[in-house]
Amino acid sequence: MTTGPHPRTALLRAYVETLQARDWDRFAELLHPDVVYRMPQTREVVRGRAAYLRWNQDYPDGWELSVGVAYGDDHGAAARVDVVFRGEPQTALVFVPFADDGLITSVTDWWPEPCDPPSGREHLTERS
Repeated sequence: MTTGPHPRTALLRAYVETLQARDWDRFAELLHPDVVYRMPQTREVVRGRAAYLRWNQDYPDGWELSVGVAYGDDHGAAARVDVVFRGEPQTALVFVPFADDGLITSVTDWWPEPCDPPSGREHLTERS
């Protein structure tokens, strides 16, 4: 029997923590080269490490992230992420599967309400 959090939970926490720290080099190291990011509420899909890294680097300022609770198993992890965006608290759910080598293969962020994406990132996304 394993005690303590599953190693995938630690990887998900590292994902959120490096994103919060804007540690772009370490953040990129966690991502599979063919990672796919999905945000169902805006219908945005970002494909590939370089595009997803740029998408985050170019995201409008004013956000803070912390993991509220996280769970993981051999295939991936999920977390409630506490977010403050421009002073407004929000909650997101994030689901992250991993490749055998521990790299993140996809990220799905679920936010509280459907919304339109911020402008200026159209060149990095497609709409589903």
